[in-house]
Amino acid sequence: MDSLLLYGEAEGYIQGLERVALRDIGSPRWFRQHEYIEKLNMQAILHARANQEEFIKDLFVSLGKIPTLVHGMILIEVWKQKVFPIICKLQDFSPMSSFPLHIVIRHEVTIINLLETILYHKESCEAAEGAVVDLVDYCHRKLTLLAGRCARGEIPTEDRTSHTEVLNMNSVQDLQNQSTMLEFAISLKALSVLRYITDYVESLSLSVLTRMLNTHNLPCVLVQLVKHSPWSRRSGGNLQMYEAGEWKEIPAEDSLKMTKVEGQVWITLLNLLLKPDCQRKYDFNNFNKNQLLKLRAFLTDVAIDQLPNLADLQRFLSHLAVTDPAPPKKALILEQLPEIWNEIVAENSGKWKAIAKHQVKKVFNPSVNELREQANRLGEIYKSDVLECLIPDKPKCGACGAVGAKRCSRCQGEWYCNRECQVKHWPKHKLACQMNAEATEELQK
Repeated sequence: MDSLLLYGEAEGYIQGLERVALRDIGSPRWFRQHEYIEKLNMQAILHARANQEEFIKDLFVSLGKIPTLVHGMILIEVWKQKVFPIICKLQDFSPMSSFPLHIVIRHEVTIINLLETILYHKESCEAAEGAVVDLVDYCHRKLTLLAGRCARGEIPTEDRTSHTEVLNMNSVQDLQNQSTMLEFAISLKALSVLRYITDYVESLSLSVLTRMLNTHNLPCVLVQLVKHSPWSRRSGGNLQMYEAGEWKEIPAEDSLKMTKVEGQVWITLLNLLLKPDCQRKYDFNNFNKNQLLKLRAFLTDVAIDQLPNLADLQRFLSHLAVTDPAPPKKALILEQLPEIWNEIVAENSGKWKAIAKHQVKKVFNPSVNELREQANRLGEIYKSDVLECLIPDKPKCGACGAVGAKRCSRCQGEWYCNRECQVKHWPKHKLACQMNAEATEELQK
């Protein structure tokens, strides 16, 4: 399958993207925006993987809609921090299905994934304009949170949940667990976005550079990620690496192989420490120097063989080790401050509980017919042939995780390795199967 959207359709979707108020999250208007972004994200991934002309990126740039994407992503981030915890504590909140809430939680993943795809290109970073400051702050928040969790040993222990399984999430605890898992994936996507921003530091404003290097001290945050390596873990005595959105067991002979995520960390460090603009701006004081020198323990011959540019970083650190800390840098700078997060919080301050109650009453407690309509609309997006183009790995059994041999014959949305697993998984799959099958039947009428 080469295309999900035609050029004219994509143009209409992107032109129709607009900023939505926090109170309207989950509304029909917001849900329509979610559908647009889901389809645009899928098409952008298809283009990138096939090395085709990326007209999704071109349209976002020409129509000036990248700041709108950033706003939508930070809007969900604020909602998850300020409103979602209140919803979880409301005693009268007992929905038949938490599917709509899951869609909202997942929206942030979709946008950061789309941004990761289109910000690979310099013109996209430039088209983000003032939103780059907000994007840098967003990445800093995610990476700081990730580094803190790593230091406490809080690495996720479960794999991602399939789209069909989320229809069965009926408890608040299920949603909270899923939100935590998605937060891990979001943080690693934010790392890629930050890497692409630093690729083009020459095109960034001085205030953005100052914010990355001095306000947030991102080089030292990245040192903590190298130290704790959140992309690897031990499970049952076996080494696992986080790749392509899931944990995979790694053979012993590949244990020193650098993953894509780890490579992104090193490339970002190379950009922030070796590029002339960054070296002139960064404060190599005693604390920062001692933190950066910790990287030398990880710059092994094996690592340098896989990423030869690390030899330049190794030489730089050797020179830094024998250099006296530079005197504090004093300069008058008119700093550009992030606006999106501050505007959303200021606009809704003191209204969090009222917004939560409104959304529980009007949005997140849908009737059976409303749930079917939502499943119907999303069923059109997540057609099985589209998902197979987007997921390069073989499908997994919904019960045991082994390689799936055949689909559920009714809904075509879940895979199983054998009949025994299908029967065992049926109580959990039943609701999702019914809703997906009904959505497919409606689409075929």
